[in-house]
Amino acid sequence: MSVQTTTAMTHPLVRYALVLALLAALAYSLYMPHMTPAGYASYMMTILLQVSVTAILAVGVTFVLLTGGVDLSLGSLVALAGVVAAIFARAGQPLGVSIAMGVLAGLACGLVNGAVVVFARVAPFIATLGMMTAARGLALLLSGGKPVPDLGESFKAIAGQRAAGVPVPVLIVAAVAGLAWLFLRHSRPGRYVYAVGGNEEAARACGLNVSLVKVFVYAVSGALAGLAGVINASRLTTGQPNTGEGFELAAIAAAVIGGTSLSGGVGTIGGALLGALLMGMISSALDMRDVSAYYQQIITGGIIVAAVWLERKGRRE
Repeated sequence: MSVQTTTAMTHPLVRYALVLALLAALAYSLYMPHMTPAGYASYMMTILLQVSVTAILAVGVTFVLLTGGVDLSLGSLVALAGVVAAIFARAGQPLGVSIAMGVLAGLACGLVNGAVVVFARVAPFIATLGMMTAARGLALLLSGGKPVPDLGESFKAIAGQRAAGVPVPVLIVAAVAGLAWLFLRHSRPGRYVYAVGGNEEAARACGLNVSLVKVFVYAVSGALAGLAGVINASRLTTGQPNTGEGFELAAIAAAVIGGTSLSGGVGTIGGALLGALLMGMISSALDMRDVSAYYQQIITGGIIVAAVWLERKGRRE
């Protein structure tokens, strides 16, 4: 099987529709006579900061979706990683240790997800649904069901600091996305990810270790969920065991809106980022127009369905 053919299957119909939708959201946002150029720059930076957690999750879940899997545990992993990092931060551990422990918590759960899917042969939907419940329970157990406070100024500064006027979480998103893009597009293991999602049996016949690839993508998704959890805890200034509900759906929606196929083998990191940005801009624009949150959920649902339909239509053509 040609891996290059599989990776090239980013449908123009989806790509153009996404760009048009993003431009429409941008034009709608610009239609604010009271906003100065400086104010608009600040507004855009705020949106980028708001979608940083979703963007990191979207990058991670793109790896899983590319193999034809799904990860529903992301929101709970965000909560668990945030609680773990907060516990170490409150204990006075160095910032690097606190961040590492949060990421490792997500990585460990991701490895379990991958092992259950591959070796126990449990459907990804069920395996990650079970992890969603278990990780949430563990977060509540470790925190005693209460927020973990007193994290220290260095930990809180992760989400609050800026470098050259850009929020640190936005820079982290850029670094994560850049590394993920390089891996998927310019490395042999990255091409294996597309190959497994494009045709698993053909990939196995070519000698690829399909089991290893699948465990790897769930590990990546878990580790990035851990990183997102650390950033989220810093933004909230506490380790919240109840945070993250619905984060997995937002991340999957961003990836799908960005052109990632739920069937596997098709998708890009750039598309996932654009999907997250589009959702953030639409939500912000609707907020500024005082549109009810209930209507916003309906609109978001419609956008997701439309994106999947466009992807299916482009695939058939």
